[in-house]
Amino acid sequence: MTLTFHWFLPTNGDSRHVVGGGHGTPVTSAGGDRPPTVGYLSQIARAAEQLGFTGALTPTGAWCEDAWLTTAMVAQHAERLKFLVAFRPGFVSPTLAAQMAATYQRQTGGRLLLNVVTGGESREQRAYGDFLDKDARYARTNEFLHIVRELWRGRTVGLVGDHLRVEAAQLTRLPDPVPEVYFGGSSPAALGVAARHSDVYLTWGEPPSQVAEKIARVRALAEAEGRTLRFGIRLHVINRDTTEEAWAEARRLLAGFDAETVRSVQEGLGRSESEGQRRMLALHGGGRDRLEVHPGLWAGIGLVRGGAGTALVGSHDEVADLIAEYHQLGIEEFVLSGYPHLEAAYWFGEGVLPLLKRRGLWQPPADVPVHQSVEAPFAATSATPAVPAGRT
Repeated sequence: MTLTFHWFLPTNGDSRHVVGGGHGTPVTSAGGDRPPTVGYLSQIARAAEQLGFTGALTPTGAWCEDAWLTTAMVAQHAERLKFLVAFRPGFVSPTLAAQMAATYQRQTGGRLLLNVVTGGESREQRAYGDFLDKDARYARTNEFLHIVRELWRGRTVGLVGDHLRVEAAQLTRLPDPVPEVYFGGSSPAALGVAARHSDVYLTWGEPPSQVAEKIARVRALAEAEGRTLRFGIRLHVINRDTTEEAWAEARRLLAGFDAETVRSVQEGLGRSESEGQRRMLALHGGGRDRLEVHPGLWAGIGLVRGGAGTALVGSHDEVADLIAEYHQLGIEEFVLSGYPHLEAAYWFGEGVLPLLKRRGLWQPPADVPVHQSVEAPFAATSATPAVPAGRT
């Protein structure tokens, strides 16, 4: 099976610098450079669609615009692109969520994918009226997804659970197709729910050895449930015509992180209850040295941004090599992003995707012309400074 690539809609704002935020931390000032208007996000969506990406992830949380509403508006400005909508099960009833998904499928021609986010920060959850602890939240997610999937199968559902209760729930119109469920999380409770209910298990961009270990654990749990999952990974990407240019861009981004912002963000992320966030922090330890945690895998983004904190960095060929390395572990789907998201989509779409097609790892949609050249797609506007080559 060929690889699937998704892009990212920065509903927290965009910039030529890294926009922080997520996991209880505020959006940094760079988020105001390009506000997340429907017009700008639609530009990114159209670019991703034209370049051959399958879908676009939209995050959830207090730090960004609402994913359901935003993608419903942006979907009207794209034709084929799917939307991987992140949502939190504790904030809406399962019957309503199942109905919303069915409506979304009808109104967009089947372009909804669901990214289930249980929530790793109790302080943020309480702001929304959710006072369960982390393990209880995963137990509720388990009940939630059971109800939703039964409703999508056309069944009438009655459940009295520890956290959710429905009586004679049913849908009058079923979703067609049924949305695929994407699910992340690194704690034992998260892995169990993923094994039972997800179609695609998503991990953040850890080094290949750690990703291989996690895939093996989730695969074994899924097999015990009689299920087979696909696996995906969430990464940033910095690819250029040469290795030196790519690392110069990484150094430029790093130079924009002032010490106080890094200290404040790391202090906030250090209080996170998320096991995945803890694993991200462990890659760099809050320091600027030794940020290349695997050849071509750079942990610098995680100094100022919660959640996914690593980037693939290198020439187009080198990034393609790294993608192939993850694919050999069992990764089939890649959810990528870059700064700014509009230009970065072109860098990757015109630089790396053609190489992956030539290697037989990716097949573009029928309506997408594949660029034969991997010359710099945004050389006139990339604003890559003359920074000495080297890695950090």
